[in-house]
Amino acid sequence: MGKTVRQAARATAQLGRAAVLAFGSIIFITVLLFTAVATLAVVGAGLLPETVLLVRRFAGAKRRQVAEWTGREIPEAYQRVEGPLRRRLRTAVRDPGTFNDLRWMVAHYAYGFLVVLALPLWPAGLLIDGVRQGVLGRPPLVLPLISRLADLDAAWSTTLLKPSPKALLAERVEELTETRAGAVAAHEAELRRIEQDLQEGTQARLVSLSMRIGIAKRAYERDPDAARELLDDAQNQAEEALTELRHIVRGIHPPILTDRGLVGAARALAASSGLDVTMDVDGLEDGAHSGVRAPAAIEAAAYFVLAEALTNVGKHSGSERAAVRLARTPTGLSVGVRDEGRGGAGGTSQAFGSGGEAAGSGLLGIRRRVAALDGTVRLTSPVGGPTVIEVDLPYAW
Repeated sequence: MGKTVRQAARATAQLGRAAVLAFGSIIFITVLLFTAVATLAVVGAGLLPETVLLVRRFAGAKRRQVAEWTGREIPEAYQRVEGPLRRRLRTAVRDPGTFNDLRWMVAHYAYGFLVVLALPLWPAGLLIDGVRQGVLGRPPLVLPLISRLADLDAAWSTTLLKPSPKALLAERVEELTETRAGAVAAHEAELRRIEQDLQEGTQARLVSLSMRIGIAKRAYERDPDAARELLDDAQNQAEEALTELRHIVRGIHPPILTDRGLVGAARALAASSGLDVTMDVDGLEDGAHSGVRAPAAIEAAAYFVLAEALTNVGKHSGSERAAVRLARTPTGLSVGVRDEGRGGAGGTSQAFGSGGEAAGSGLLGIRRRVAALDGTVRLTSPVGGPTVIEVDLPYAW
């Protein structure tokens, strides 16, 4: 009997909170009507976006109530209301989530007061269920109805607040627009880096090489020793130019990925990082031709994440050890890097501590590359450490 009473009390509290929210919604309808009238009069058009945001907060409170009762969250799918007034008005009116929230609010006026039905069940339930359980040893009959009322409130709210396919599509379009912009920015930054490396490094060396060869040709007849010395210098510059070109090519698509595969390339990165790196590989094999490999873009992104993360561990964490994990998952590839350094890394627009590093490097560069492949990045870095970066790159094996 005690368990039944506690469950009924919990359900009553849930219904009571729903009634409080419904009562607040009724008061809020006055503000909503005022906004509508003011919007028609143009004078108060600026109130409409703020009113929509307030409606979203009411709906968000109901989502949290339902999640607390059922243990299942109701997803949200809203377009961001930001920018100039005209854009905010257009977003507030056209967002499918606005219609969903208003529909729920109107319906909630009716079913939000189910607690009124629950209260009379208490005296009858205590009497009837007390006799059934305490005397007859039968299961309770009345008090469980209160829990069913709470379940009914949660079911109706879930149906009304669940984003429509149109809202989910709109959110997806907005997300893809952002990731495309990030990918374009990262691509432009990469092109500028390549152009700068070619102009300031390789191109300058090739110009100097051409000049030395020309001088050597003119000096060959009258001073063969000086010409040979110039040709030796030219050969050294040619080798340096080739080294720089290899470095640039490695930044575009590391040849080691083609030669040794992702696991082999990751082990080479770990060996050259100067850190004590432990490798955990799950479901992947060494070698370029062993097993089923991920697409080239996925492997390149994973390699970039590892290279950038290990570089920042060595530069900024203060730790001499790192742990790398590569795992094949049912939905793609998982990459993780952990260090026991000082922590404090973070920020969506900040590298791991990069200060003034170029755009496209650090955590921002990682996020842009991963977002372009529809992946996710999770960073945990409390002050004092540890710092853990986890990346999921989705694709079908």
